[in-house]
Amino acid sequence: MTLHLELAPLITLGAGVAILFFPRLLNYIVAAYLIVLGILGLLGQGF
Repeated sequence: MTLHLELAPLITLGAGVAILFFPRLLNYIVAAYLIVLGILGLLGQGF
C-alpha cells in the first residue's frame, strides 16, 4: 500500500488551521498560499 500525498492540499490544510488560530494573518497566509501554488505550477508540479 502506497501513501501518495499532494502538496497543495497539505498547504491548504495548514493555512486553514493557521487562519482559525490567527485570523489577523489571513492576508499573509493567502498571499503565501498563492505564491507557493504559482511556483508549483511554474515548476510543473500541478495542483
